[in-house]
Amino acid sequence: MSETLWWQHGTIYQIYPRSFQDSNGDGIGDLEGIRQRLPYLTWLGVDAVWISPFYPSPMADFGYDVADYCDVDPIFGTLEDIDRLSADIHKAGMKLILDFVPNHTSDRHPWFQESRISRDSPKRDWYIWRDPAPDGGPPNNWISNFGGSAWQFDEATGQYYYHAFLKEQPDLNWRNPEVRWAMHDALRFWLDRGVDGFRVDVIWHLIKDAELRDNPINPAYEPHQRELNRLLEVHSCDQPEVHEVIAEMRAVLEEYDERVLIGEIYLPIERLMAYYGNDLKGAHLPFNFQLLQSAWDARHIDNLIREYEAALPEGGWPNWVLGNHDQARIADRLGPAQARVAALLLLTLRGTPTLYYGDEIGMVQVPIPPERVQDPWEKNEPGLGFNRDPARTPMQWDDSDHVGFSNAEPWLPVDHRAPERNVATQKQDHSSLLSLYQRLLELRRERKALSIGRYVSVTADGDILAFRRESDGENLLIALNLGGTAHRLMLDEGTTGRVLLSCLGRNEGAEISGSVEIPANEGLIIELAD
Repeated sequence: MSETLWWQHGTIYQIYPRSFQDSNGDGIGDLEGIRQRLPYLTWLGVDAVWISPFYPSPMADFGYDVADYCDVDPIFGTLEDIDRLSADIHKAGMKLILDFVPNHTSDRHPWFQESRISRDSPKRDWYIWRDPAPDGGPPNNWISNFGGSAWQFDEATGQYYYHAFLKEQPDLNWRNPEVRWAMHDALRFWLDRGVDGFRVDVIWHLIKDAELRDNPINPAYEPHQRELNRLLEVHSCDQPEVHEVIAEMRAVLEEYDERVLIGEIYLPIERLMAYYGNDLKGAHLPFNFQLLQSAWDARHIDNLIREYEAALPEGGWPNWVLGNHDQARIADRLGPAQARVAALLLLTLRGTPTLYYGDEIGMVQVPIPPERVQDPWEKNEPGLGFNRDPARTPMQWDDSDHVGFSNAEPWLPVDHRAPERNVATQKQDHSSLLSLYQRLLELRRERKALSIGRYVSVTADGDILAFRRESDGENLLIALNLGGTAHRLMLDEGTTGRVLLSCLGRNEGAEISGSVEIPANEGLIIELAD
């Protein structure tokens, strides 16, 4: 596949490092643990490993509050550990993507410590400081993503600083060129060590309205929603100037060969596309989260895919995501039967797919007792269903007491409700969800039509979603049943083919002609005859 780059034809696998594998018995996953599990990732067939933050951090938001961009927190290991892990990832033929968190630092970062000393500090303008409003309150009405005001008053200097997330996560001022240069140097630090790219956290937040104007009231807000939804985020993110900032980041990566810039962006399709940048000089892959937020309905998904494909700028490469560390598990959102169909959809759509650790074995939301809650969002807005801990629990390697993750009590509870929901059991079962993922990834590597081929919509009727992938004489029909009732899909007259893969493991190799019966919760990949 030399005509495409690795991040185009490959598959990305996200690891939340606290929860993948503990190697030193402290109940928290670490870099050496990831290294020990690389044979599993090689067997599974993924092409790149994206690791969520492991930088030094007070862990107010579990690594997304960075105190040093150029080191490793002792919880996770050392720089030598990440170098060793990187070398072994590359030796295994995979790529390494790091999480980069440039919107905010920890309040313990030396930059912020210096910034808050006085109003005259050389680094004062590295963050967003403002005088109180005339009534002594916050400078504007912006709300933190985790609830409450996004402004924190600093008694020592008599000003407020802005934090889009926790008060322990002050936002950097990306309008300041010195901030940009410092962050570019941080990128180069890791690029020089051989890192293949970055997933950039909340990239659409980097630039705020220059005048810090109030956000307008959201007339559609309802009390059960998160507090942030009370306002429309017109001025606090997604500002036009952000694209210049991203283009500069991209230029840093262009100093190196075949690196990838991925942006975390929760925006509607029409606004998402701007993040590819002018002349495609923005993010290589602005993360496409549309399936995370979509109704699981054939016509809706078909419309969503076609709208996304049509909106892509010329030369822009698509991508798809079905799970991550901020969202409920696929198997919970859709149920275990449709989780199989979702796997087939994700790995047959055009573009780069990103998998979230544990989804390949059907991990579900794990109940978290109140006394074991870790997520700061849940602590700030309790009981509203925003707790992210249930989707971040330890990877289930086997059915032992600590599921093969650790020999100590893990940092979050493990799940023992389904003994078969682990890697060891499912690797031995050719009908398991894990085996389905492994076969789909193998088929993606073997068939250009799946990895880089064209997407052609076929039909969305009732529960049936069907589309084709085509490349160099390969013509594959993907037929998915998103419901619990069997349906027959009628094909064009004279159409024949052979079933390459079935979600349910039925009728593989069977010849089809004119029509095909698709059982409930089934997904088929059919090779059509010329």
